[in-house]
Amino acid sequence: MASFATKLSLALSLLALVLAGYSIYQNTYSAINGTELQLIPTWLDETLESANILRALGLGKSSSGMLSDEACVFSAVKEIVEAAITNETRMGASLIRLFFHDCFVDGCDGGILLNATNGEQSAPANANSVRGFEVIERAKQNAKSKCSDTPVSCADVLAIAARDSVVKLGGQTYTVNLGRRDARSFNLTGANNQLPAPFDDLATQTRKFADKGFNQTEMVALAGAHTVGFARCAVLCSSNNLNQARNSTLQCTCPVAAGDAGLVGLDPTPSTMDTRYFRDIVDGQGLLFSDQVLLNGTTTTAAVRRYRDGTGAFLSDFAAAMVKMGNLAPSAGVQLEIRDVCSIVNPTSVAAM
Repeated sequence: MASFATKLSLALSLLALVLAGYSIYQNTYSAINGTELQLIPTWLDETLESANILRALGLGKSSSGMLSDEACVFSAVKEIVEAAITNETRMGASLIRLFFHDCFVDGCDGGILLNATNGEQSAPANANSVRGFEVIERAKQNAKSKCSDTPVSCADVLAIAARDSVVKLGGQTYTVNLGRRDARSFNLTGANNQLPAPFDDLATQTRKFADKGFNQTEMVALAGAHTVGFARCAVLCSSNNLNQARNSTLQCTCPVAAGDAGLVGLDPTPSTMDTRYFRDIVDGQGLLFSDQVLLNGTTTTAAVRRYRDGTGAFLSDFAAAMVKMGNLAPSAGVQLEIRDVCSIVNPTSVAAM
């Protein structure tokens, strides 16, 4: 007959397997949804914690009561992002666009976050346009403060913020993997040449997206980000940027005066991830020239019509394309680190972290 010690060892092994499975499921749920899943009764969870059993197995919360590992980071970022969007709904679209403009130039490396003379922020597609830097900085510092055992890059924070913005505005959630690093340099030339522009024709858009590994259907799905957010009158008053069918109804005073802050919704429901953007294009009422020319190709037209007719198809394909964009790697040879402050490089590189 097996000894008591053998039975006890077997029982503890089974308990460890059960708790490990629970922890993996809990952390996955927390990472995706930004909230902690509680399946173990509170009294048992507290008992296990007080006995140091979970920590001995590398599971559960830390001694400070914080969420462990990546779940802490996701929670810390989500807290800041949701508060910012609650305060100003437009911020959600701005964070999605900031992520796009970062990843589309030499991969997701936080290059756009660097505040430098002649940096990426000064490119025509970004100047006086991209915004949300202060939200990313607050989210970074919140994660740094609450999750000190889990260093997270500014590029990772931006990727999480974009996902949380999509969900907050009614889109479909998706998995964000961590592990990106921040570039110690920026690429103004890349920002000038690689980013899609509102005056781009279909061939130009197709080439720019193909250079990043996206096909035309994925390109249309990502263009669907224009279902949220606003365009500036300073952009729309340029005839090259505007769908001329919208000229007579444009709610801007053109030409714009210096410092004009006028905005027009990219579609009539600029705070909601829906299919109105695609309906407008099919009806000839896409706001930007680059939006409306999506009807000039067989594949892109089919995608526009499919997304107009199926909210689920659009939100699913958009989420998948955002995952793919979030996996765009920095250019070879670029020095990388985990920045302490998102707007400046570290005094000494910590690329080995």
